[in-house]
Amino acid sequence: MFLEEIARRRTFGIISHPDAGKTTLTEKLLLFGGAIQEAGAVKSNKIKKGATSDFMEIERQRGISVATSVLAFIYKNKKINILDTPGHKDFAEDTFRTLTAVDSVIVVIDVAKGVEEQTEKLVEVCRMRSIPIIVFINKLDREGKDSFDLLDEIETKLGLRVTPLSHPIGMGYDFKGIYNIWSKNAKLFLEDTKTSKGNTVSFDNLKDPELERLIGTKSLETLKEELGLVAGVYPPFSQEEYLDGALHPVFFGSALNNFGVQELLDCFIDIAPAPLKKQAEERLIKPDEKDFSGFVFKIHANMDPNHRDRLAFIKIVSGTFERNTSYLHVRNNKKVKFSSPNAFFAERKEIVDISYPGDIVGLHDTGISKSEIH
Repeated sequence: MFLEEIARRRTFGIISHPDAGKTTLTEKLLLFGGAIQEAGAVKSNKIKKGATSDFMEIERQRGISVATSVLAFIYKNKKINILDTPGHKDFAEDTFRTLTAVDSVIVVIDVAKGVEEQTEKLVEVCRMRSIPIIVFINKLDREGKDSFDLLDEIETKLGLRVTPLSHPIGMGYDFKGIYNIWSKNAKLFLEDTKTSKGNTVSFDNLKDPELERLIGTKSLETLKEELGLVAGVYPPFSQEEYLDGALHPVFFGSALNNFGVQELLDCFIDIAPAPLKKQAEERLIKPDEKDFSGFVFKIHANMDPNHRDRLAFIKIVSGTFERNTSYLHVRNNKKVKFSSPNAFFAERKEIVDISYPGDIVGLHDTGISKSEIH
């Protein structure tokens, strides 16, 4: 049971330059994961309807994510833990700390703007730590750079060795859908889908005459040529290389309009790492060790405007964390016990009785949490 719980967890961060659509992608992952019924749209740097992962007042006022939100949900029997990080450089320190707690990351890139400054800095941190990276090229419903030019830019500016696992069918006004290289099928989008999972049609065979009728002969020929180019130029996907941080899958889509998000999520839960080993001062700690260990990666004050509260965010590294159980606080060399450990769904917190490696737990903090807890 313990090992099964570890294997079914996926804990990752989403990083990007501001306005690349990171928070919107987070929302849509929750939508496709069944965790929410309708996503709030983030437009023109003003939150029309407060995004689930942007819950602090300053975030609502400025239309940006400034504090890491933790969002958890179950999808296809996998426990997904998303750490939605600030993109804005004013709050980069929070993102750097959060990257110590993730097992993999998804990098969001705007199709029109390409690789931007903050993206370069964050990806450099991930590369130094050999964190597995998936790239999501967003906003395909808008006019933007050529897909192959973008792939070249990602390789040269970010130093990533990429392998596309999906490919767009058109772009901007001509954007018709996604060809999923990972599962070898095409999905077309038949209507505007801003508030629902939308009306789509899938094709398992590019020779299907109905596909040609829907997208046109010219678009179909272009798609076949581009898929041939992808197969000829880029290396085949290797999960081992991806997990080693040496190969980086790329997906295309539009988070705002739900295009390509489910393809990303379905592949992610198959290939992304379960909880990884963590280097402590003394030794390397493995997640399947029976003894509990975890570390505080951030302390967040005033999450609830009605209370002067402080929550310490803890990433569980090994063993199980149980409510009302005594654990050793290493720096203070004292036993501590927590009666109300929290799991998160953005601003909603739920008290949990037991958590496993990979999970993020919030502990009400009185000022002791600055180091590891064992």
